[in-house]
Amino acid sequence: MAMSAARRAQPAGGAKRALPSRDELLAFVRDKSGKVGTREVARAFGAKNADRAALKRMLRELTDEGHIERRRKMLHRAGTLPAVVVADVTGRDSDGEFLARPTEWDEEAHGTAPVIRIITPRRVRPSEAAGVGDRALIRIERAGAEETTGRVIKLIDRAKHRVLGIFRGLPNGGGRLVPIDKKQLGRELAIPVGATASALDGDLVSVDVVRHGRVGLPSGSVVERLGSIKSERAVSLIAIHAHGIPQEFSPAALAETAAARPATLTGREDWRAIPFVTIDPPDAKDHDDAVHAAPDADPRNAGGHVVTVAIADVAQYVRPGSALDRAAAERGNSVYFPDRVVPMLPERISNDLCSLRPSEDRPALAVRMIVGADGRKRAHSFHRVLIRSTARLHYEQAQLAVSGRTDEITAPIAQAVIEPLYAAYRAVLRARDEREPLDLDIPERKIVLKSDGTVDRLIVPQQLESHRLIEEFMILANVAAAESCARARVPLIYRVHDDPAPEKLNALREFLATLDIALPKGGALRPDAFNRILARVKGRDVERLVNEVVLRSQAQAEYSSDNFGHFGLNLRRYAHFTSAIRRYADLVVHRALIRALKLGGDGLPESVTAAELAEIAANISATERRAMKAERETADRLIAHFLADRVGAVFDGHISGVTRAGLFVELDETGADGFIPARSIGDEYFRFHEAGRAFVGRSQTHRLGDPVTVELVEAAPVAGALRFRLVRDASTQPRRTGHEAQAQQKFGRGRQSRGRH
Repeated sequence: MAMSAARRAQPAGGAKRALPSRDELLAFVRDKSGKVGTREVARAFGAKNADRAALKRMLRELTDEGHIERRRKMLHRAGTLPAVVVADVTGRDSDGEFLARPTEWDEEAHGTAPVIRIITPRRVRPSEAAGVGDRALIRIERAGAEETTGRVIKLIDRAKHRVLGIFRGLPNGGGRLVPIDKKQLGRELAIPVGATASALDGDLVSVDVVRHGRVGLPSGSVVERLGSIKSERAVSLIAIHAHGIPQEFSPAALAETAAARPATLTGREDWRAIPFVTIDPPDAKDHDDAVHAAPDADPRNAGGHVVTVAIADVAQYVRPGSALDRAAAERGNSVYFPDRVVPMLPERISNDLCSLRPSEDRPALAVRMIVGADGRKRAHSFHRVLIRSTARLHYEQAQLAVSGRTDEITAPIAQAVIEPLYAAYRAVLRARDEREPLDLDIPERKIVLKSDGTVDRLIVPQQLESHRLIEEFMILANVAAAESCARARVPLIYRVHDDPAPEKLNALREFLATLDIALPKGGALRPDAFNRILARVKGRDVERLVNEVVLRSQAQAEYSSDNFGHFGLNLRRYAHFTSAIRRYADLVVHRALIRALKLGGDGLPESVTAAELAEIAANISATERRAMKAERETADRLIAHFLADRVGAVFDGHISGVTRAGLFVELDETGADGFIPARSIGDEYFRFHEAGRAFVGRSQTHRLGDPVTVELVEAAPVAGALRFRLVRDASTQPRRTGHEAQAQQKFGRGRQSRGRH
């Protein structure tokens, strides 16, 4: 079946054959199982060098028209499912089989999400059986026009039959539950007398919904008290429980932790004489990467450098299949909140045995890289070593030292240790600039807490050269790890970033047209095309807006057992290697290197298959998104607490999002996000323009990026929600000039939408 289209196109008698038709191409991509890329299509149809360019044009046209799509550099019929997918169980069919739909699906681009019928094995443990409302990792076994089937690999999240919220006591002894979910605002639950589990006013509680009646509030019963919302640690506790982030380690994992002993030189090279340093934020508790650089003495590499990156050797303590390994795989990554960290591994591992403390022997997996004067990596080698860090520095301290302002720690090592690091970095930076990765400039705010856990202030940390130094050295090490494993043909989990989707590029193209900026059509766009756009708006009023819109047009980075490169970094091979303390993907990469280079008996087991790594990759991609969402929601709640006593105050901000429901506004002072419902934007009728990200009225236009002045109408700290009212908008701001004014005029004439956002 898969080769039928190719066979039909084969010419008789060995004569030179014609290129396949569009229908033949579509049939081949639809029916072919396994890897399907441009190379496979060309091989199947016998397209030689002279025909390949034409074949690529045909494939590009089919992609632009939406008939096929590129996912992970592979060709698929548009709207098809990958081999492993995260899906939500939505119901049962007439035979009682469970049905599921993919969690992430672009309905605007591909229509209604496909239904997956779940094949349930005869023997399955109750704890592993999927149920309606559950989220699961599913392997697609058969995908067809009439039916798609799959099997559950792993349950990711059980159905949320319970509601989290804040208990508010009533005089009669009962109470009300105020939900923490923004979508549930205003939908309280009644808690009858006798169903409060002794909860006190202000407690964060978990409630089982008992009754949804036609009249009155639905009622519920408190099943667990999780702590007081008044405590300094309650805000992050809400996100932890809402997203089901594991907090406690099993007794078996704790027993393995307690039994762990410091590593020795057995099976390791002694690198304790090398003056490594760690460079981290001042409040860092674990130090999992150390760096060293020196001029290369080899005359064949004149002006070059030897850069060494040493990463804490977590594989020494966390063995495949152990209780600690299972706990780390379940968590996927550490989760960072302003007031606490939920670690992937117990603190004795992450903050002690694997923390590269000064003057203490620590095991590491290190990569030594030979870098030319042009900054390009010429060679590298991996080593399992024992190191002894010379100093623990923070970013500003290192930056001051290289500028000549040393302190008692940096003065003795400034010339011999710190200056060579910066010399090597500046060489590496030259190669980085030639590579031209995507160069977005979106400042990140940091919440600074008081001792009681409340918000003190929000800051935008200064980006120093020392930050870039560590970032570029880590990228170099990650590339080396991916290359070594690929060379040894050892299966791996890659960090991948796909090309932007065509529909997102079309929406971006239409938006940029309103600023008289052209985004090229046709052909594969590279990061430098976006960089040229960002350079054009540098210093203009729309700089931040364009950076944000370009960011939204990009695909989301993820983990995959298939390597299809990293678009944003403009790299062919990339894997996360540099933080096995806090990311399970890095631990898998460490094990792969140990196996590939024969560095010990605790590497990636030979029995591990690519399919199993695909399952792990899908799971840790999901846990990464879970962590990001929990961290973002916690920041929203803390800022809402911070602003709760300022209802009625007026703030400057800009429109950060435009949807049919209304306007999202980001405040300039704090970075807080709030919402203006569409019904309260103004007195006149507004039309929503999707491609232009604007509400257009007769006399006013409210557009993404416009400066606004708003009044805070409502703050809901528990949900992290803010509601604003427009006080002054872009129409009353000073008139824009040049292209910005032209764009405003275009929308004032009611330009119609042609793309999808």
